[in-house]
Amino acid sequence: MAELNKEVVDLVWGRPSSGGVSASIFRRWTQGFVFSENEHTALEQFEGGPCAVIAPVQAFLLKNILFNRESPNWRQMSEEEQKTALCSTLSEILESACSSPATEFCLVTWAKGQSPHTSTHTNPQTQSHSQTQDMPESSQPPQEQQPTALAVEDLGFDQFHSVLHKRTVMSVSGLREEVLSLYHTWRGCCGVLLFLYSVILTKGIENIRNEIQDTMEPLIDPVHGHGSQSLVNLLVTGHAVSNVWDGDRECSGMKLHGIHKQASVGFLTLMESLRYCKVGAFLKSPKFPIWILGSETHLSVFFTKEMSLVGPASPTEQARRVFQSFDPEDNGFIPESLLEDVMKALDLVSEPEYVSLVKSKLDPESLGIILLAPFLLEFFPDQDSGIPDSFPIYHYNGLKQSNHNERVEYVEGTALVLGFEDPMVRTDDTPVKRCLQTKWSYIELLWTTDRSPSLN
Repeated sequence: MAELNKEVVDLVWGRPSSGGVSASIFRRWTQGFVFSENEHTALEQFEGGPCAVIAPVQAFLLKNILFNRESPNWRQMSEEEQKTALCSTLSEILESACSSPATEFCLVTWAKGQSPHTSTHTNPQTQSHSQTQDMPESSQPPQEQQPTALAVEDLGFDQFHSVLHKRTVMSVSGLREEVLSLYHTWRGCCGVLLFLYSVILTKGIENIRNEIQDTMEPLIDPVHGHGSQSLVNLLVTGHAVSNVWDGDRECSGMKLHGIHKQASVGFLTLMESLRYCKVGAFLKSPKFPIWILGSETHLSVFFTKEMSLVGPASPTEQARRVFQSFDPEDNGFIPESLLEDVMKALDLVSEPEYVSLVKSKLDPESLGIILLAPFLLEFFPDQDSGIPDSFPIYHYNGLKQSNHNERVEYVEGTALVLGFEDPMVRTDDTPVKRCLQTKWSYIELLWTTDRSPSLN
C-alpha cells in the first residue's frame, strides 16, 4: 500500500503539522468492532471519536438483525451469529460504497506476520475481545497473549501505516467470503480503521474528493478526533457528500452536493433543532425505522420495529416536501409568486383565476407570502398519517460511560406521536427528544429507566 499511503492519510487525517497526527487521537481510533458483554447485538465504543464508523455500522447491523434475521429474540446472538451478522453488515456497506462498474472491492488488512495480538485498549475486561489474529477461527488460542513482531503498545501512527496490505476482490460473492475470513481482523486492534480504509479504497480516493465539499477538510478532525459529516454520509449512503439535504443546490455559482436517494437507515441531528442545518427527507424518512442521532460531539442510534413509520409518504408529507423545495432557506413560507408553481408540482388545479382566489384566502393581509401551515390545511386537511399513536422504541449509545452503570445496553421506552400542539402527556425536554422532534414535531418519550438516554 506504500504508493497509496500518503493519499489515504491526507484524505482521512489531513495534512498534519510537523508534529504529525496526535498520538492520543490515533489511539482512540485503534479499536475493533467489539460486541458488548451485556447486549449481544450492540457494539461497544471504548473512547470518543470512532462513533462516526461504529454508529453507522451499528445501525446497519440492527437493520439486518431486526428485519433480515428470523429469530424469536433479536437481542440474543451466539458468537457464530455475531460473526455472520457483523461480516454481512460490513460487506453491505462496502457494496454500497463501490462505484466501479467492474465491481472491484479493496480490503485493507495487516501485512503477513504483522498482526498485533494484544489490545491497545487498557481495560482488562475488553482485552480478550480485541485480540487480532489473521488465522482460522478454529486455531484461535484462548485469551492468551502471544509474541509477535509487532507489539501493539508500540503501534504508532507511522508504524500502523507501514504494515498494511491491500487485497482486491472482483465479485460480491468473493467480497462476502473474504470479509468473513477476516472476522478476527475486524474485531481486533484497529479493525475500525482497517474497515474505514477498505471503504475509502473501494469507493476510490478521487471519487471521494469529487463529492466532498471542502477537500481540505479531512474525514477525521485532527484536533478533536471526530468524524466529519462526509464520513458518516459515505458509510450510510455510499456517497461522501458534505450535506444532509435532498439533492444538489446552487450557492453563489457553486454546486453543493446533497443526498440523492432514500437511505436504508436514517439520520437526525440536534443541530437541526438549533437551526444549523436542515436534514432532507431521504435521510429523515429511510427505508427502515432506524436513525443515527447526531449531537454536537457524538453519534448514537434510535430505532424501533414499527415499519409503518417508514411507509410511503402521505399526501401531506409529499406536499410539505414539495413546498419546502421552493423554500430552500426553510423560512416556513414562499413568495406568493411561487404559489402557482407549487400547485402545479402537486397536480392541483392551477388555473390563474383559481390561484388568485387561493392567494387572497391564504394571504388575506396581502403580505406577499404564503405560509406552509395554512397551505397544508387548505389542501390536505385531516390527513391520516398512518403512524400508530404509540410504539416501542430503543436507544443505543456505544460509550460505556454514557450508559447506566457503565453497561452498554439498549434503553427501552415508548414513543407517543400526538399530532397536536398541547399534549396531555409531556415528558422532559431532553436532547434526544429535541433531536426526534425534527422529524415528529409532537413526539413524547416515556423511558423505562429513571434517566433519559444520553446523546453524548
